[in-house]
Amino acid sequence: MANKLNIDHSNRLYKEALELIPGAILGIRRPYNFVEGEYPIFFETAKGGKVIDVDGNEYLDMLCAYGPIIIGHREEEIDNAVIDQIRNKGFCMSLTQQIQNKLAKKLRELIPCCEKMVFVKTGSDATTIGVRVARGYTKRTKILRCGYHGWHSWCVEDKGGIPEKLYEDVHEFEYNDLDKVTKMMQEYGNEVAAIIITPINHPGAHELEMPKLGFLEGVRELADKYGSILIFDEIRTGFRVNLGGAQKELGVIPDLGAFGKAMANGYPISFLGGKKEIMDTLIKDVFLSSTFFPNSLPQVAALKTIEIMQRDDVLGNIRKKGAKFTKNITEIIEESGVPCTFSGGPWMPYITFDPDPNYLYRKLREEFYRQLIRRKVFLQPYHHGYICYRHTEEDLDNAVNMIGESLKECRKLM
Repeated sequence: MANKLNIDHSNRLYKEALELIPGAILGIRRPYNFVEGEYPIFFETAKGGKVIDVDGNEYLDMLCAYGPIIIGHREEEIDNAVIDQIRNKGFCMSLTQQIQNKLAKKLRELIPCCEKMVFVKTGSDATTIGVRVARGYTKRTKILRCGYHGWHSWCVEDKGGIPEKLYEDVHEFEYNDLDKVTKMMQEYGNEVAAIIITPINHPGAHELEMPKLGFLEGVRELADKYGSILIFDEIRTGFRVNLGGAQKELGVIPDLGAFGKAMANGYPISFLGGKKEIMDTLIKDVFLSSTFFPNSLPQVAALKTIEIMQRDDVLGNIRKKGAKFTKNITEIIEESGVPCTFSGGPWMPYITFDPDPNYLYRKLREEFYRQLIRRKVFLQPYHHGYICYRHTEEDLDNAVNMIGESLKECRKLM
């Protein structure tokens, strides 16, 4: 059995942060979302596919900052492009810089639905402006949704502090349940402004799902039939599943697409893109503005990241490594006899534990991730992982071995 890590400095910083920040750390980065007392709480540095915590422990980073790191941490080519912009041109001005147009042209080349676009900062920004645009264009109110779309009032799961009237026109459906969507559209169709969906399902703490044959196509047909806007939330799938998004990979094209995370290798940028006639609602009918949305640094980083991904076939490399990783992990799980499931390969790997009436799965989950972090593989119990370009074959083979050892420790609880 692996020894518990020394995370004393992390714990001291956490205690200090509790007096400064509500909850010490923001949202899903809080200790209770990992294994309390086992995981580090503060990182110090990162490079390539590795991170080092404030106590000096080095980990294979398979969470990749919850998705933005597609190439690797501290990529010099990207950072140097940003530094050049800072030193020679500046980045925060009263008017927009021309890098906006260069990036927009590149995105239009890559993404099928993207005729026009607006740049924002976060995934929540992009999905929320998508809903606003859809409502402005259709002059309708209701939204059908499936998936996690961010922290804004219309979609966040935790309703604390949010009046019901802010989400009463938003109706949820389950992924791959086309019958449910059909019934909802029969009931509300003429009032539905948009259907927003993650094209590949990545629910919290549950295995990832690919669309069943005809599901996305059926949703597309229903949106067309009732004159509603189809929005794909590609915040996670964009620039990871395919440079053109899951829409290009799966062959179903939405009216609008929300993208972010991996497009700038960690720099804060997202965008909503879509059909010209719908996006043009933003000219005068729908308002969008922010001091920092036009900031050129993440635009520079995005353009350079995309250049590298095309030049070096980054996504092809990740797909190949991810396929091998998927095969090896699936075999190890089968051999282990531990009731757990691997999903998300080759892009977003995740190991979940199969629910049972006696709640053994909770003990197995905690023990598995306790053992894994002690073996210095950084993954999260309630969120899928990622593979980045700088993860080597050796890194991933080591992760496979450490997962195998952790499952053996879990077996002792059965």
